[in-house]
Amino acid sequence: MRLLLTRLSSLGDIVHTWPLAEAIRRLPAPVELAWLVEERFRPLVERHPAVSRTVVVATHRWSRRLAAGTTWREIAGARRALREFAPEIALDPQGLYKSAGWARWAGAPRRIGFGWSLRREPLAGLLYSETLTPPSTVRHVVDINLALVGALGGSPPWGAVPDGRFLLAGAAPPLEIGPGTVALLPATGGRGKAWPATSFAALARELVRRKTPVLVVWGPGEAALAHAIADAGGAGVSLAPRTGLVELAALLAACGAVVGGDTGPVHLAASLGVPTVAIFLASDAGRNGPRGRVVRLLCGAEVGGPRSRARRRQRRAIGVPEVLDALSGVLAVGEVAEAPAPALTEGAHGGC
Repeated sequence: MRLLLTRLSSLGDIVHTWPLAEAIRRLPAPVELAWLVEERFRPLVERHPAVSRTVVVATHRWSRRLAAGTTWREIAGARRALREFAPEIALDPQGLYKSAGWARWAGAPRRIGFGWSLRREPLAGLLYSETLTPPSTVRHVVDINLALVGALGGSPPWGAVPDGRFLLAGAAPPLEIGPGTVALLPATGGRGKAWPATSFAALARELVRRKTPVLVVWGPGEAALAHAIADAGGAGVSLAPRTGLVELAALLAACGAVVGGDTGPVHLAASLGVPTVAIFLASDAGRNGPRGRVVRLLCGAEVGGPRSRARRRQRRAIGVPEVLDALSGVLAVGEVAEAPAPALTEGAHGGC
């Protein structure tokens, strides 16, 4: 069976889709899986052991250069690659009109997406041949994605944990990481999601006072914020260099723990088995929180129901002492946890 998976972006969403790819690989019938992905996130897909073929698109870049001949040649090349693959089935966990559109363009006779209440863009349903609604008890986005396995005749492995360790083969961090280093990931995408920079700086100063090395990690457009936190943290706080996605994975995997908000690199860190503290101020952590071997969720946002949207109102503030306490907890668990075979540890939800 030739199957196309259309999850184009973003980092966290792709991490949350890895368990679906693994579940497809474990189906009784052999499956050749192609994954359609934005060019920026290609490394997260083409290295995955369940993926046979990667088809890359550049919709953001193309939309800025629609009049360019190279744009239309690249679009035609992506469509040609999909037609040559000739998928029999397309799964669209992203729920966007463009992701459903690519499945239609690929010529897949069966195009399966979610019912309207779970689609980001309801009009995407016009391009599906069939839709699926997960059981009402399913809440986390990883499990929502896994429900698509049911359309293939498989049994969804509810509660599965993303495993990103495949990214570490042959990868090395871009700098030497001191023992027990705590990485801070201060930036998030979306208004109200970010823990204050002053809180990150205060956390950094307290960790340094406790003789714990601190590394501030940043991505595109986040340099000024990272520099400000590192400067306010003082001596003992380092600034990570610019990294690609594979380098970022290697860097995070070398750290003793990670603290951050609702941002893709936090999900990546959790999938690598790194002890992770995630601070959710405007998102429902029960739906979108990171899953990993050692994860502590600190929830300042309201918790929604099984079919609620990720965006939630903030109901309480989260202070530095609470984060320090959670960090001590995950470090203690991390010292005794076995490295292989991740085990879901979402039970410690710290206010969720």
